[in-house]
Amino acid sequence: MPGREALADPDFVPPYPELLRLDGRSALVAGAGSGIGRQTSHALSLCGAKVACVDRDKALAQAVANEVRGVAVVGDITDEADVERMVHEAENAHGPLRIAVDIVGLARYGPILETTEDDWSFSQEVNLHHAVLLTRACGRAMSSSGGGAIVFIGSVSGIAAADNHAFYGMAKSAMIGFARTAAVELGPAGVRVNVVSPGVTRTPRVAAAIGDRLAAWEAVAPLNRAADPSDVAATVLFLCSDLARHITGQNIVVDGGASVTSPYSVSSTGL
Repeated sequence: MPGREALADPDFVPPYPELLRLDGRSALVAGAGSGIGRQTSHALSLCGAKVACVDRDKALAQAVANEVRGVAVVGDITDEADVERMVHEAENAHGPLRIAVDIVGLARYGPILETTEDDWSFSQEVNLHHAVLLTRACGRAMSSSGGGAIVFIGSVSGIAAADNHAFYGMAKSAMIGFARTAAVELGPAGVRVNVVSPGVTRTPRVAAAIGDRLAAWEAVAPLNRAADPSDVAATVLFLCSDLARHITGQNIVVDGGASVTSPYSVSSTGL
């Protein structure tokens, strides 16, 4: 990576393709077993990273680890002791941690007036608590060994309202706010913290939930399609690379433009 002196020269051209490379960097992907997590593991590995594939399902973790020539790490990312152990296992396998990506998240949809305390606890634990635990463990590890990049997977539900999304949207919105503060606190140690917020994405879980309604969801986006998991993984890859070395505290939305459109467009209202 070019130093400050080289970049101060207005004629200096950085080796842009090389800045995408992650050769030899130790990476941890939480929720690596399928969908966005699996694609992210492949993206990081293909650019040279050594990946620890974390999942609570041992078979899924091992399958993806075999695909990317990484290591499988099994545990519960909502348990503090397990998170600490998983970070240590990743570092023991591949050296000081440089990259951490947290894919974990799950929604329980329903009207606010019908939600329960259990729904509230579930939403906070599965969508937010692990982000705090991972930031503590990975932030300490990276701060003591030269820095790194942490990326969380958020959701457009964290930046825009939708019926039946209350607790899920709150948790994802809080994650975005938490990441900004983490970026401020960890920045001096060379640790960057960012969020990638997908819209509708063709993961196995989403495909099963939406079924034949996918076309209607896709029509909302200006690009007229849902994201593939690889679209999200590509954005994560960029944020983990030196191409994004001056980006931190940001939320990058990957939704085909759905969140920037108005429901009152001239074409839709016939005005």
